[in-house]
Amino acid sequence: MVLIYAATPLKRADTSIPTFDVSNSPSYSYTRSLWNIVWSCCLTIFACTWTAIHPNIPGINESKFAKMIRRILLMVLAMMAPELMITWATRQFFSARKTAKEVTGWGMTHGFFAWMGGFMLYVNDEQRATLTPNELLQFVREGLVDMPAITEAEIDDRSKDDGLSKSVAILQLAWFVSQLVARYVQRLPMTLLEIDTLSVAALTCICYVLWWKKPKDVGLPYKVHWKGATLPGELTYEKSHPRWDPIVHPLDSIMSNRVLISPWAVRSRRVPSLGGYGESHAKLTLLLGCSSGMVFGGIHYLGWNYSFGFQLNWRAVALLMTCVPIIFLLAVGYDMWRGDNSVSRNKKGVFVIGVFTVLMYFILRGILIAYTIKSLQSLPPGIYDTVAWTEYIPHL
Repeated sequence: MVLIYAATPLKRADTSIPTFDVSNSPSYSYTRSLWNIVWSCCLTIFACTWTAIHPNIPGINESKFAKMIRRILLMVLAMMAPELMITWATRQFFSARKTAKEVTGWGMTHGFFAWMGGFMLYVNDEQRATLTPNELLQFVREGLVDMPAITEAEIDDRSKDDGLSKSVAILQLAWFVSQLVARYVQRLPMTLLEIDTLSVAALTCICYVLWWKKPKDVGLPYKVHWKGATLPGELTYEKSHPRWDPIVHPLDSIMSNRVLISPWAVRSRRVPSLGGYGESHAKLTLLLGCSSGMVFGGIHYLGWNYSFGFQLNWRAVALLMTCVPIIFLLAVGYDMWRGDNSVSRNKKGVFVIGVFTVLMYFILRGILIAYTIKSLQSLPPGIYDTVAWTEYIPHL
């Protein structure tokens, strides 16, 4: 027979209401501590976001500090709104697949490499700008540059990814999910932190699949030398938006057909941090991104019957997080369906609705995080009990 010790503190004779001191959780067998819970969640989130995110190629002259800050910001975005990362990864996936079909001898790895800033144009042995795949192929057809002779093996050699890091991340996620499933089967409570971690991990895994063939952490692009007698005109990644907004315009680029480039990307001659895709499958990408947002909010319904003081608030925020992507989908999808035939006033209204829903979503996400942290101050009975794994293993 398997004994499971309850982690509920003993009630003293002179105490009417039991309290939970999370700093002094039981340490004997069949129990876990608050530190075990927090550490497991943090390790799972880090493993998922660090391995799932495949950033574009940085600028050649950028400092290591700038590269690290950009990587950290992408990880924070993946934790705050993983559905935006799915939208970005989806756009790159479709763009890479289209390019791979257009170029003989190229595969998905070549397509990703081209869109993430893999080909740098050199004029008179000096850097000019990163080429989009369309610009590269046009210059090749006109005989202005040579077709890059780079194989998939050479691109993989530039990638910093390896099978070990992927395996560790997958094993960590599998172990985390299996514990939550076992707790649900054995009717053991889960913390809101574990539920939130599950939602982030589930969506980042989708990015991981979409970016499976994308090279990771490539440091330098492939040099393409200009052979024309005259200098090339203005290229795509040389034109920045005249009134760039660091919050609105990256989101607008991901969710629409417009590819907006920041002045920082132009100065460092690189692809924008959330860029690197063409204008293809915008409607399908919008549907997948909004559907991911609804799934992300829906996973938080696992805390619907969680016993704490702000239970109704948690339910309301989780419901709103599910509804906001629907509003965004209807507004932006309607604009895409009408195309260029709609009047500018309608487009402005759709843009305002889109910005409002995105900001509202981030506010709701912040509230959920605040509630998740606050819930750790008073955990329900049984939260420290561990899974009785022997119930799933044949034994005498």
